[in-house]
Amino acid sequence: MSTVYEVADRAGVSTATVSRVIHGSNLVRPDTRERVLAVIEELGYVPDGSAQGLSRRRKDIIGLAALERGTTEVGIEKTSPLFMDELVHAVESVLRGTECSLLLTFGPAGEPFQRRIRSLSGKVDGLLVAEEVMPPGQLRSLARRIPVVAIAGRRDETELDVVAVDNTAGMRALAAHLIEDHGYRRLGFLAGPADSPDARERLEAFRQAVAGHPGCVLAPVLEGDFSEASGAAAARTLLALRPAPEVVACANDQMAIGVLLQFQGSGVAIPGDMAVTGFDDIYASRVVAPQLTTVGQPFRELGHRAAQRLRARIEDRELPQHTEILPTRCAIRASCGCPAPGSR
Repeated sequence: MSTVYEVADRAGVSTATVSRVIHGSNLVRPDTRERVLAVIEELGYVPDGSAQGLSRRRKDIIGLAALERGTTEVGIEKTSPLFMDELVHAVESVLRGTECSLLLTFGPAGEPFQRRIRSLSGKVDGLLVAEEVMPPGQLRSLARRIPVVAIAGRRDETELDVVAVDNTAGMRALAAHLIEDHGYRRLGFLAGPADSPDARERLEAFRQAVAGHPGCVLAPVLEGDFSEASGAAAARTLLALRPAPEVVACANDQMAIGVLLQFQGSGVAIPGDMAVTGFDDIYASRVVAPQLTTVGQPFRELGHRAAQRLRARIEDRELPQHTEILPTRCAIRASCGCPAPGSR
């Protein structure tokens, strides 16, 4: 393998000039840059990333840690781009064209996964965390050692950077559509896991919205784990209820699709017998039949903003902590009883 010294000797420049060319410095004259690049190409020189990282006290890697929810059975989870896939693509698009790589880790909630995250923190320049991968106190302690940005964290957090979506406004708008536009009075809700900040916010917002409309009842409230399988299980519970709700709002699209498919397999017409709605607006919500009414969150912007904030935090550890809330929108389609797809 050729070395930086060989490149410098062949090009007639110093090793410092070679380094400046490699890192895109504008302190190198164009003709010198072209000569050095030609030699690099001729010799097939590959910079030693580890050595460069050490010289700059950087690893050029950021991590993304997220909880693994539900099962991995064949179904929507296996065949469609879901929430984390969208985020990963968004983060990668920010890193594209830089020297920084993305390291992913997924695991079930609990101490073994928390140990893995603590170990990962020694291998990266900064960390993106989705939901509550570890208790808030441990996460704050970790953020005192390396830059951390929480995706979907607590809105009242003062020691961490947080980038999240407006669950409350989105769920209130959806409830208003179901109650005011369709006249539903018996509404069920399939919540996400209790340890998820997003799940808690969505349930509370829907509960308050229903309570604000006299004559409306929120029952039952079931709990799933954000997976399609838990949606199917909730649907089997709903089938046995008398009276059944007129609509079941789900805390995410994967559970809503599980509910929808289970109902259809049991002969329940959607939305004729029961309406179903979700939250997220993943790709699969637009290809099921009927198309799923849901609350859309800006996946790409969420990932972009979080990655950009983390890179800024890596560059300047003294930045004040910041919480950014991104807007959501109602995507009105057929599963709620509307005759045609649209958005409002």
